Amino acid sequence: LKSVKAILEILKILHSWIDEIPLAPETARFGNKAFRVWQARLEENAEILIGQYILNKPLLVNELKPYLTNSFGNSTRIDYGTGHEVSFLMFLLCLWKVGFFADTCSAVLVLRIFDAYIKLCRRLQMTYKLEPAGSHGAWCLDDYQFCPFLFGSSQLIGNPDFLPRSLCDPDIIHRYSDDYMFMNCILHITNVKAGPFAEHSNGLYSLCTVPNWRNINSGLLRMYEAEVLKKFPVAQHFMFGILLSVEPANSSRSALHISEEMKL
Repeated sequence: LKSVKAILEILKILHSWIDEIPLAPETARFGNKAFRVWQARLEENAEILIGQYILNKPLLVNELKPYLTNSFGNSTRIDYGTGHEVSFLMFLLCLWKVGFFADTCSAVLVLRIFDAYIKLCRRLQMTYKLEPAGSHGAWCLDDYQFCPFLFGSSQLIGNPDFLPRSLCDPDIIHRYSDDYMFMNCILHITNVKAGPFAEHSNGLYSLCTVPNWRNINSGLLRMYEAEVLKKFPVAQHFMFGILLSVEPANSSRSALHISEEMKL
């Protein structure tokens, strides 16, 4: 799909900037200041990237830019958390609302675009040592991300070959990490954290005892709503405009009415 390739091309360009921007000479555990250079380049070039690869209507570019530039971390604190992850989802949602993506490509958005986004974020986190924003330690799913687990558990619903107890089998995790998002998340965590899985990721380890993926998925969805979308420290940074209204969902004013200037 042309629309999917366009977003992937932008993410590829953002990857290339990491290669071009050298690390600052620091010894701190978190926060290499070179990330501020990377983020500044994104701020400077976001409008050009959106206009060249996605669409070139000024009103839409102005709406989309903040969601994109806020998707990869905070340059002042040099950190990354679930609020930045939400911003990228809002970016994709805005594109879907204006008709940039076909209604039938939701799986592709997750398995191609969101997966590529996560890989870029991991590289940024590891290269520039971004500090986790709001991590709950061993009891959280991951120091930085949430949605790969939500989407990954959805991908495994009804799969007859893997039950949740497979998460405790390192051989299965390694063998199928390229095929399933959830297992790729587990592999990444075990690669970057030292010690037994049950100790450094107790929250994830406890999922091994859940009988099926549907239960995990529904539980994660409730957890995401409560711990991310309804948490003020996260929600205070949400940005609203014409495409994503601040009006309550049950309000008649919350329905999307896009003017001709906003349509593709």
